[in-house]
Amino acid sequence: MNKFTSALALGLTLAASGPAFAVEFKTPQAQARSIIKDFAGDLKANLVSAMKDGGPINALQVCNSVAVPLATQASENSGWTVGRTSLKLRNQANAANAFEQKVMTDFEARKAAGADPQTLEHFEIVTLNGKKTFRYMKAIPTKAVCLKCHGSLQKQPLKNKLAELYPDDRATGYKAGQLRGAFTLSKVLK
Repeated sequence: MNKFTSALALGLTLAASGPAFAVEFKTPQAQARSIIKDFAGDLKANLVSAMKDGGPINALQVCNSVAVPLATQASENSGWTVGRTSLKLRNQANAANAFEQKVMTDFEARKAAGADPQTLEHFEIVTLNGKKTFRYMKAIPTKAVCLKCHGSLQKQPLKNKLAELYPDDRATGYKAGQLRGAFTLSKVLK
C-alpha cells in the first residue's frame, strides 16, 4: 500500500467513525460557529413557533422561558460556555463583561465602516486563571422579524408584557440591520 492509499484508508476509517470523532479535528473557530448555528437555530425555531401560535407577546414569554435553558443545554452538550449579550440589555443576567463590551464596540465601529454585520466575529486565545482559553464572539444583526419585540413600534399590550418580564429592558428602538448584541462563547483549551 502506498502513502496515498494509506492516507485514504485512514481518512475513510475516521469518516466512518462518525461526526462526533470528526468534531475533534475542527478548529476552535469552526466549533464555535457550529455551536452558535445550533443554538441560534433552536432559539429561532422556538420563537417562530411561539409567534405563529400567539404573536409577539407569546414569543416574548417563550424567549423569557427558553433562551437561558437553551444556552445552558448548548453549554452542557458542547463543553463550551455559551451565551448572548448586548450593549442594550433585555435580561440583566446577560450583562457584558469588559471583554465583551470592547468586542461589541469594535463590531459597531466595523459596521459603521461598512462591514457586513453578518460577518462580524472575533476570536482570541488568552490566559485566564492560569489556563489557555479560547474566546469567540459573533454579532447578532437585527432582522425585520426581530423588530416586533425589539423595534420602536410596540403596541401597549407588548409594552406591558416587556415591563412585567423585563423591568429594566433597554433592548428596544432597534432598526433592521443594527447590531442587537452578540453570541459569546469560551472554552478552556487542553
